[in-house]
Amino acid sequence: MLVIKSKNLSITAIELEERKAGKDLYSYQKEAINKIFKCFEDKPEDYHLLFQLPTGGGKTVIFSEIVRQYLKHHNKKVLVLTHRIELCKQTSNMLTEFNVNNKVIHSKANLDDQENYSCFVAMVETLNNRLNDNKLDISDIGLVIIDEAHYNSFTKLFKFFEKSFFLGVTATPLSSNIQLPMNDNYDELIVGETIESLIQNEFLSRAKTFLYNVGLTSLVVGANGDYTVKSSEDLYSNNDMLGKLLSSYEEHSKGKKTLIFNNGISTSLHVYEMFRAAGYTIAHLDNTATKKEREFILRWFKKTPDAILTSVSILTTGFDEPTVDTIILNRATKSLTLYYQMIGRGSRILKTKNTFNIIDLGNNFHRFGPWGADLNWQSIFTSPNYYLDKLLNDEELESNFEYEMPKELRAEFSKSEVVHFDIKQTYRDAIKIGESSKVVLERSIAQHAKICVENSEDVYDALILANKLGDDIEYRIHHYTKCISKSTTNFADWLKDDYGIKLRLYLRDNFDTIFEEVFGHPPED
Repeated sequence: MLVIKSKNLSITAIELEERKAGKDLYSYQKEAINKIFKCFEDKPEDYHLLFQLPTGGGKTVIFSEIVRQYLKHHNKKVLVLTHRIELCKQTSNMLTEFNVNNKVIHSKANLDDQENYSCFVAMVETLNNRLNDNKLDISDIGLVIIDEAHYNSFTKLFKFFEKSFFLGVTATPLSSNIQLPMNDNYDELIVGETIESLIQNEFLSRAKTFLYNVGLTSLVVGANGDYTVKSSEDLYSNNDMLGKLLSSYEEHSKGKKTLIFNNGISTSLHVYEMFRAAGYTIAHLDNTATKKEREFILRWFKKTPDAILTSVSILTTGFDEPTVDTIILNRATKSLTLYYQMIGRGSRILKTKNTFNIIDLGNNFHRFGPWGADLNWQSIFTSPNYYLDKLLNDEELESNFEYEMPKELRAEFSKSEVVHFDIKQTYRDAIKIGESSKVVLERSIAQHAKICVENSEDVYDALILANKLGDDIEYRIHHYTKCISKSTTNFADWLKDDYGIKLRLYLRDNFDTIFEEVFGHPPED
């Protein structure tokens, strides 16, 4: 849908520099190629090697040069596998730049001339069908390269190439399916240049991250280990989250080219309608769009400086638009790979761009750490479950959050330096000296009353402000019920109602006293 308003082969760096075809290689790319060819030299012909390099580091350039050199020194053919048609075409074009004569095996491809080619590029399902139909001769395939190797769809093809050398490439060597770890299918991981190194050497842009704490406990985890579309739609299509998205855009990305990632078509359409109603230039794109529609919208996005593109499950791979200034994660994910893929769409560098923005509306930063953190990929590859088990769940993440007043509401409490109240610490302090847990809410009410009085001229103003504290009260009640291990919905609702009543009574009974303590004089009559 689219809406718009070698065995025995060693390649040295000198030999690489003498190459005339393709693009110039950077030193870190040459180093990676040397390591990979060393494995060709030292390992069995059916070895499975995995290579990691961040998005934007030039994985396609590297394996295209490997294909060129492999064909030059071997009397065998090469197969490159991708999982999307766009990546097939991009890969084929890059191989052609490296003077590699290649053939794309798509669903309608005529294979009568396959003997004329030494390199084939194919999608997983298409190739699987052709192999099952015995339409492709693979007897002389010596090297199989798998792009985006973390996807498990490729494993079904391994049985056809039991005597071939496999090279998988990925930015994140963590399987998309926790039940099928990558170390089951690959013998070794070679780790390439880090994101931080690529940034320091001006190959990637540096990220500026803006965080918004979001309550995710309503989200449901599906069979694939990530949040379901249905539960994400329910959360991210509500007015509060849509409002948070719009205000975060206006605060950090207004007028900049922005790419928004969502976890459902309905959410993306809500986003489209909201931004359009606010007068912004925006388009929506999802995987139901035709080829022509997709090409049209991406051309529009490229040439429009302040364009906003809201999308669903279509631009995380095979999409390269360096002019993107801001990535908005309008979704939560439990997938480290998806987290890095989404952010990587904004990391391309230009002469006029060496930084980009990340707006995180899914607590993803809190779960995975900053994009470009010094992750131990070898450890993740070797012990993926250990890494995944250490990730915080949503309740643990949210227990560390402070309530953030919306900007407009915070302005009404501008005379108060601090509006936050630490329920958990107050509870710990009270229990430590033998006090009842009830004093926690009493002290919270007193603090709420104080900030209302600080920003009021009379008790009526204070009561009006108190009525605007519903979200903060709900946040405090939530943490209080966690502290006392009594968190039924009915009990929490009763506590919230009771809290509001007691806060208003407290203000009526104590306004004059609090006012004099705050301002040093009684309120004027």
